[in-house]
Amino acid sequence: MNISSLFIAAKEFNAGSLFVSMGMMEILKQNLPRVAFFRPIISNKNIVDNDTMFMLKHYNLDMEYENAYGVDVEYVEDMVAANKTEELIGELLEQFKKLEKEYDFVLCEGIRLSFLESLHFDINLKLAQNFGSSYINIINAKDKSVRAVYENIVIDKKEIQTQGCHHFATFVNRVTKEKREALQARMSSADEVIFYLEEREELSLSTLQDVMESLNATPVLFTEHDHTRVVRAVKVAALTLDNFLEKIEEDDLIVVPADRSEIILGLFASLYSKSYPNISAIVFPFDMQAHPNIQKLLSGLDEFSVPILSVSDDTYETAKKLMNIHGRIRLNNTRKIALAMGLFRESVDAKYIQERIKSAQNEVMTPLMFKYKLFERASANLKRVVLPEASDERVLRAAEIILHRKVANIILLGDEDQVRANYLRLGLDLSNATIINPHKSALMQTFVSEFYERRKAKGLSMAAAQDAMMHFNYFATMMVELGHADAMVSGAAHPTADTIRPALQIIKTKPDYDVVSSIFFMCFDTKVLVYGDCAIIQDPDAKELAQIAIASAQSAKSFGITPRVAMLSYSTGKSGSGSDVDKVREATELVKQMRSDILVEGPIQYDAAIDMEVAKRKLPDSVVAGRATVFVFPDLNTGNNTYKAVQRSSGAIAIGPILQGLKKPVNDLSRGCLVEDIVNTIAITAIQAGEE
Repeated sequence: MNISSLFIAAKEFNAGSLFVSMGMMEILKQNLPRVAFFRPIISNKNIVDNDTMFMLKHYNLDMEYENAYGVDVEYVEDMVAANKTEELIGELLEQFKKLEKEYDFVLCEGIRLSFLESLHFDINLKLAQNFGSSYINIINAKDKSVRAVYENIVIDKKEIQTQGCHHFATFVNRVTKEKREALQARMSSADEVIFYLEEREELSLSTLQDVMESLNATPVLFTEHDHTRVVRAVKVAALTLDNFLEKIEEDDLIVVPADRSEIILGLFASLYSKSYPNISAIVFPFDMQAHPNIQKLLSGLDEFSVPILSVSDDTYETAKKLMNIHGRIRLNNTRKIALAMGLFRESVDAKYIQERIKSAQNEVMTPLMFKYKLFERASANLKRVVLPEASDERVLRAAEIILHRKVANIILLGDEDQVRANYLRLGLDLSNATIINPHKSALMQTFVSEFYERRKAKGLSMAAAQDAMMHFNYFATMMVELGHADAMVSGAAHPTADTIRPALQIIKTKPDYDVVSSIFFMCFDTKVLVYGDCAIIQDPDAKELAQIAIASAQSAKSFGITPRVAMLSYSTGKSGSGSDVDKVREATELVKQMRSDILVEGPIQYDAAIDMEVAKRKLPDSVVAGRATVFVFPDLNTGNNTYKAVQRSSGAIAIGPILQGLKKPVNDLSRGCLVEDIVNTIAITAIQAGEE
C-alpha cells in the first residue's frame, strides 16, 4: 500500500504529539522533497499554534502558516452545535486535498480531545477516515500500570479499525524500561506495530522560557542563551544562607525575595566554587528589585552570572505556579530537539516506516534531505571524532547536539575541570563526551616519540617534537593516526594551516593521491552539487586537477550524489585554446584514463554544465553537459570566488570545506562558522571515517 499522508493524534495531555510529528517528519524529509504539515484543528486562531509554527520553521517547510491549519475549537463547536458536522468535515477535506495535490506527502497532527470534550465522537478519527490517511495513535504511559497501557493499546486499535481507518502504528510514549519490557512480552503474540519511546526526564523539564511565559516574568539579568536553561526543581529560600546552601541542587530554580541580599550573594558565590552545584536561575517575587549596591556588584561579575527574573505574584503563588509548568519543545532549544530526535531514532524502525511510505523516484535533494541523510548514515556507524577546540562555545554547543542525536562519539581536548565547568555554566550536557588533557595524558610521550621518529630525517629534534605535541591540533591528529580517534574536526579558532599542516606531516595522503584537496557541498532548493577545489590548492597542474576530479567524484558518490563531473574552463569542447584550456583538456583525458567508470566532460563552461538548453547547443551528445553534479574549477581563484558568489546570490547553503585525499579524515572549519556548520562538518567527517 502506498501511503501519501499520515494522521498523528493523542487523546491525552502531554502524550508527545509534536515529538512524534518531528520524528516522522525527519523520516519523510530524507526521501521526499516537498512535505506539508497540516493541523486541521487548533485551539485558537487568534493565538499562533506552537506545534504548527515549530514544524514550519524548524523543517523550513515551503508553505504559509495560514495554509497549515484549518479551523479552531470555537468554530468546530459552533458547527457541531448547528448540526453542520458534515459541512465542517467537507471544509477541512477541501483544504487537505489542496495540500495533497501540491505536495508529495501530507503529515497531519490532530488536536487533543480534551479541547473538544463536548463532542460525542473522535473527530481526529473522523478526519483521518475522510482524508484517507493512515493513522498513528499515541498513548501516554506515564503514571499508568502495564495493564492500563495494554488496555489502551487494544481499545485504540479496535476503535481505529471500527472507524474504517488504516492503522499505521501505535506509539507508547514516556514508558520506563521495565514497563516497555512487560508490554513487549504481553503483546508478543499480537499483530500490532508498536514503537516504545522511553521516558527522558529532560524532555519534560521546563526551561526558563517556559517560566517566563507562564509567569509573565520580567528579565532582570538575562542573556539570549539563558532561555534554554532547564529547571529540574523549585526551591524557596526560607532558611538562612548557611542552611540553605546545603539544600540547593543542580539546575534548581530559586525563589527568593530581592531583599535577601545574603542569599543572592551566596548563590552567585556558589558559581565560583567547585563544591556547589550550578543553579538554573533566581526569581524575585513581589516585583521587587535588589538593593542598588547588590545590583552594581552583580553587574560587575563579567565571567559568570545567574539569570534573574522578576514576577508580580507573592512567594507562595509563584512557587505554586512554577510547580505546574510543563516543558515544551521550542525552536530555539536545540538541546531538547537533538535529545528528542536521538531518542526517536533509537526507538523507531525507520526502515519499516520508509518501506511503507511512498517515495518519489527522482534525484531531487533538498538541504534538509541531505542533512537528515548525513545524520542517518553517521548514526548507523558511530565513529569517534576528536575536537581540539573545546574552549570554543560553538564547539561545545555543536558537540552536545551531535551526542544527543547520536551522530558520533565526541572526544574533547582540554583541562577536564575547566571544560566541564564551561559546559555546565552554558547549561549544556556533555557528560557522554570523553575529555582528555593532552598535557597530562599518558599518550603524550608515545606521541612525541612517534612524531620524532617520523620526522627526524627531515631535521626534527626531540625538543621540537615535544613542543609540537603540546599543540592540541598535533595531539589530535596523532590520536587519529594511531587509532585513538577515528577523525578530527578543527579550525573554529585556528587558521586552516594549523589544521592541514599536522595532517600532512602525520597522516599523509592516500597512495593514489599526491595532494590534499577540498570540496564544498552546495545545497540548493532541490539539489546538492559538489564544488572542488575551492579552498586548498592554488594552481593545480593537469595531474593534480585530475586527482581533484577523481576525489570529488568519489566524495559525491559517498554522500549519495550520482557523480557527473564537469571540468570547468572559459571555453567548451574544442572551441578554445591556450595554456589554461589545455590544462583542463589534459586533466580530463587523465581522468578518463585513470577512472573509466567516471562520467566526465571537459573543458566545459559552467552554463553548459548546468543548463540543459545551453548544453543542447554546445555539447548535444554529452551525457554530462546540462546534468553535471560535480564541478571542478581550474584554480583556487576561480573556485573560491565562484562558490562565494553562488552562495551569496542564490541563497545556497555551502557545507565545507571538506578535505579529501588524506588517509584518514581531518576537516577544517571556518573561524566564522556557526554551530550548525560545525554539526554538519562533524557528521560528514564521521561518515568519511566509516568509509575508510
